[in-house]
Amino acid sequence: MKNITNRFLYNLYYFLFWIVYFVFARFFFLMYYVDKTQELELSTVLKTFLYGLRLDASFAAYISTIPFLFIMFSVITNPKIILKFIKWYTFVIVIFISLLLFIDAGLYQAWGVRLDTSLLPYLNTPTLMISSTSTFQLVSGIFGWILISFLFIKIFKKIHQKNSDKIDFGNWTQLPIFLLMTAVLIIPVRGGFQIVPVNQSNVYFSESMFANHAAINFMWNFSNTLTHKTDGTNIYKYFDDKTALKIINKTKNNLLIADTDSILTTTKPNVILILWESLPAKIVGSLGGEPNVTPNLNRLSKEGLLFTNFYANGDRTDKGIPAVLSGYYPQPVKRIMRMPNKTRSLPMLPKKMAELGYNTSFYYGGDLNFGNMNTYLRNAGINKIVDGSEFDTKDWNSKWGAYDDVFMKRFADDLSTEQKEPFFKIALTLTSHEPYEIKGEYKFGQNSQDNLFRSAHFYTDSVIGHFMNFAKKQEWYKNTIIVIMSDHGHSSPEHEGPYFSPKKFRIPMLWLGGAVNKNIKEIDNFSSQVDFSYTLLDLLKGDKKDFVFSKHIFNSSNEQYAHYTFNKGYGTVTKNGTFIYDYVSKKPILSEGKYTKKLDSLGKALTQDSYQDFLERK
Repeated sequence: MKNITNRFLYNLYYFLFWIVYFVFARFFFLMYYVDKTQELELSTVLKTFLYGLRLDASFAAYISTIPFLFIMFSVITNPKIILKFIKWYTFVIVIFISLLLFIDAGLYQAWGVRLDTSLLPYLNTPTLMISSTSTFQLVSGIFGWILISFLFIKIFKKIHQKNSDKIDFGNWTQLPIFLLMTAVLIIPVRGGFQIVPVNQSNVYFSESMFANHAAINFMWNFSNTLTHKTDGTNIYKYFDDKTALKIINKTKNNLLIADTDSILTTTKPNVILILWESLPAKIVGSLGGEPNVTPNLNRLSKEGLLFTNFYANGDRTDKGIPAVLSGYYPQPVKRIMRMPNKTRSLPMLPKKMAELGYNTSFYYGGDLNFGNMNTYLRNAGINKIVDGSEFDTKDWNSKWGAYDDVFMKRFADDLSTEQKEPFFKIALTLTSHEPYEIKGEYKFGQNSQDNLFRSAHFYTDSVIGHFMNFAKKQEWYKNTIIVIMSDHGHSSPEHEGPYFSPKKFRIPMLWLGGAVNKNIKEIDNFSSQVDFSYTLLDLLKGDKKDFVFSKHIFNSSNEQYAHYTFNKGYGTVTKNGTFIYDYVSKKPILSEGKYTKKLDSLGKALTQDSYQDFLERK
């Protein structure tokens, strides 16, 4: 029993040693940028330590895995040899991480982000990298690196010597105990027991990006971007780059302008964007889908401007949001919203709206850490963010967050007190997400996933109906566009044809409000989420040039298209045909209508070009 206790204490002290190191690293970063730190309230500074602790523990657990395993084997192997290995392993890790500590602090001034793989290309030219620093910075940096490495090695040696002398040979029957002890590290590695593993969004808590950056564990961030890094090869390359762009521009250049004089009744309307979780057109009666699932949306479709050939560009929320707000195509496998080192350079609709004088806000009833959404939204420069933490847990379903009726009531309450116009407000619903836990009656029963899906959307539809009844009574309604759009399509309910057919990706978009010309009822142009920001900014006379993958939704050319991606494939749809391609089998899944050869080339070119942009984006 004594052997077990001694080994347990050694492992515990080893893990805590790294926690202390990373707490010190955060203190060092704050002191390195003491001028920025002084701008923060004391409570905010303290919160950088509190919120950052989860990433500290996560990376401490990664580092501790090898020593924990070796301590386990010391039960049946000479402990002195094992402990000597752990000692030198730790010395090397301390020296390496301390070097990156200074590199991280030095680069933040120029790059404005914590250490990530942006550093790696510069390692090919170390002389140029070193020459960009002053002699003082270089000498003081080396001195500081040596000093901090020496101090923490000394601290570890004391911990090591105090506890290693107590470790003796054990019994092989103790192996399962220490194997379990090692396995327990998965808890801090994941950041707890929650569904979504810990990520950078978990430590973003402040309107001050410096405070958010200070809370990040620099080693966790660096390692995370390493694991998400591609090898730089465009696996979707089919044409040479010039040919791909020529194919795209031959079609798209004719789709960038439209006659929009008759669309709006005012020049600077308020804009409310409601992103409806997982709503496909196949259950929307006004779009030819099932007639009884969304009765309120069907009724509202007769009052506003309905887009009948509108498509999602992906099949998940973390693909849909960058498509809508950044005009950015999702990649067939990668998800850019999970990569803050890339999303920081995306064009952002909220920023463009702010430049036009709009007050911006984002509402979501769940955990914004999902898919790194919080980081993306903070980078978007949104003035106000409301998430699930502001709702009582009694109003949450068991998985995702506040029920939509509670969430939309909060959204409506805030709109009731809205004083500053124009405003741009975004609300993302969630109750229609799996596992479809709703309040009240399941309209279509619970005997299948498809009926659960229908019932959840019937519930959210009633919430949207109540909200619109509220909105129409508000003074601001006459000067407002309310856009109801799905964040992505869905495989439910089951549809005929290929799984990745356009039926999965076709979604509703409806424009309501007093600022929308009531004489225009339907737009049947083929378009998609990536076109939304560009089109809205054009209507508002804003700067739309950065949305390079977009085109104008109101352009009525027969050349209009929608392009979507899925895991290892894409689909391109026009009035004249559909082409769906699978990169694994390297053959079409569906090819129908006219000009499929042209759609094949266009789809391959769009996928290649957008993925190349993804690879190069930093």
